[in-house]
Amino acid sequence: MTESPIFTPCQIGPVTLRNRTIRASAFENMCVNNEPSQELFDYHLSVAKGGIGMTNIAYAAVNKSGLSFNGQLWMREEIVPALKELTDAIHAEGAKASIQLGHCGNMTHISTCGQIPVGASTGFNLYSPTIVRALKEKEIEQFAKDFGHAVTLSRKAGFDGVEIHAGHGYLISQFISPYTNKRKDKYGGSLENRMRFMRMVMKEVMEAAGDDIAVMVKVNMYDGFKSGMQIDECIEVAKELERLGAHALVLSAGFVSKAPMAVMRGAMPLKTLAHYMSWAKFWWLRLGLKLVGKWMIPSLPFEEAFFLEDAKKFRKELSLPLIYVGGLIDKKKIEEVLGEGFVAVQMARALINDPAFVNKMKAGEDRNGCKHSNYCIGRMYTLDMKCHCHVDDLPKKLQVEIEKLEGEI
Repeated sequence: MTESPIFTPCQIGPVTLRNRTIRASAFENMCVNNEPSQELFDYHLSVAKGGIGMTNIAYAAVNKSGLSFNGQLWMREEIVPALKELTDAIHAEGAKASIQLGHCGNMTHISTCGQIPVGASTGFNLYSPTIVRALKEKEIEQFAKDFGHAVTLSRKAGFDGVEIHAGHGYLISQFISPYTNKRKDKYGGSLENRMRFMRMVMKEVMEAAGDDIAVMVKVNMYDGFKSGMQIDECIEVAKELERLGAHALVLSAGFVSKAPMAVMRGAMPLKTLAHYMSWAKFWWLRLGLKLVGKWMIPSLPFEEAFFLEDAKKFRKELSLPLIYVGGLIDKKKIEEVLGEGFVAVQMARALINDPAFVNKMKAGEDRNGCKHSNYCIGRMYTLDMKCHCHVDDLPKKLQVEIEKLEGEI
């Protein structure tokens, strides 16, 4: 019997994975005081034991101003020993370890990042809500160096690879997108100028990565709205990243502060979102969800491999390895995606639902139990990331909402 391509080794830069599965960079909210916790350790160890080729810790800010939530990692020297314990444990199970590095730009608040949020341009961000200050040229240069330093710390912590977050409306994406970049200097205007910060970051990252760290970059295939980046320009960004030496690209889409459901698919559990939010901290958002939630965060119907047709357009234009992410819960569909020329696949919700999904596929199980009610999304920005099927004390009103949403999908 021919072995499934899922379980054959694959190469990403200098790193060989035991199979073609990667745990996607989904925010865990398991980092109290911006440092690794036992909960983070246990979760990623369970994914490694479950057969994954590489597990991706997410997300780690390259400096303090890049924190969008209190439960995120902030890369600094004092957390390296704890991260090294985590990577050692992952390696002992035969998996590789990578870490997503980024900066949230304007998607934060002074109470989280300790300063007025910064971005490509001055403005006001409703996501927090907060005033945003445009980065000065010297700050831009320092931020690029901060990405390189974070890669150096990642190596010391034992990571095999890094994933640079250049999508979803985070800082690099904010420079690239005309929606958020209104600058009149050499960092704004043409696409060539808007990619300047990305090029500076990649120069620092590739130098720090050397010949032993795999460098993946998460990029948008489109922003998800008319005034943002479209597929043709995003292909040009991807080509530039290929020229800059990235070992692989992770193809995604969407803009968290403008088009969040373009990032994913399925229902958006508004009652769950509101339930886990503090009235004191998020009163304005809870009120907004109650009054106009359906219009604030419109749902997009789930379909398996929902990014595949657009991702194939990038596969046609690029030579470097591409990693597919988005809507994978079925073994045959994963095999189909790999057959389209993608070097590996990333999964998040499937592994939140069942960290052992990869081993179960190898043992003959074809389909994951995730039903796309997105309870994990509704919960993870306030508490830890968890599937509702692993929550013993789920409130009745949330059970009712989840059952209703899953019945509609």
